[in-house]
Amino acid sequence: MDIKSERMISVCLATYNGSHFIKRQLESVLPQLSSEDEIIISDDSSVDDTIDIIKTFNDNRIKIFTGNNFRNPALNFGFAMEQAKGDIVFLCDQDDIWFDTKIKDHLEVHEKYDLVISDAIVVDPELQIIYPSFFSARNSKSGILHNLLKNRYIGCCMSFNRKTLGHALPFPDGLHMHDWWIGLVAELKGEVYFLNKPLMYYIRHSNNASGTLTVTLPLKDQIKNRMHLIYNLIKLK
Repeated sequence: MDIKSERMISVCLATYNGSHFIKRQLESVLPQLSSEDEIIISDDSSVDDTIDIIKTFNDNRIKIFTGNNFRNPALNFGFAMEQAKGDIVFLCDQDDIWFDTKIKDHLEVHEKYDLVISDAIVVDPELQIIYPSFFSARNSKSGILHNLLKNRYIGCCMSFNRKTLGHALPFPDGLHMHDWWIGLVAELKGEVYFLNKPLMYYIRHSNNASGTLTVTLPLKDQIKNRMHLIYNLIKLK
């Protein structure tokens, strides 16, 4: 399917040892892109055959960046975002599955909003449903205070325009979660929309780069991360 949008799309995909899932994920994304769009692959020194699998697609829309050694998903995504040339940027984990209207549905909402985040069905690696709605499980909605107290932004469900990209980059030093930062930046500097429609399978296992439903940090780390966010958001003003 080669549907030309007036806006160029950049899908930023951070990889690290994703050979078991990357083919399936790319097969869910590529048919939604036009010939003018791109997928930015930033690989964080994988030691499996992730890159070899990606190269079998032989698709000039896929742009592969290797040789990085971030050992940090936030820095890996930040690098990918810096390479993006599109008008609308989507973040993409290596191990999920996008539904076939995800990009189209996001673009319709982007007519009025700077950042769009859609719902997801949370599943295990065998695609057995854990939660039918990430939004319901997380009580997801907009609001700076609501999301500062508890993050509802999940990168693999998000897309944003270049205005938001420009405000979010470069990431602050010591950033804990890239998606949390991008979401709060969009709340502060633009308009966000929570699209109450599941548009992907969000696969939960130990290798996910996006945020989790279950991990809880020690209280002192939670406070430190929020103070770090507040400090850097104030600097944006």
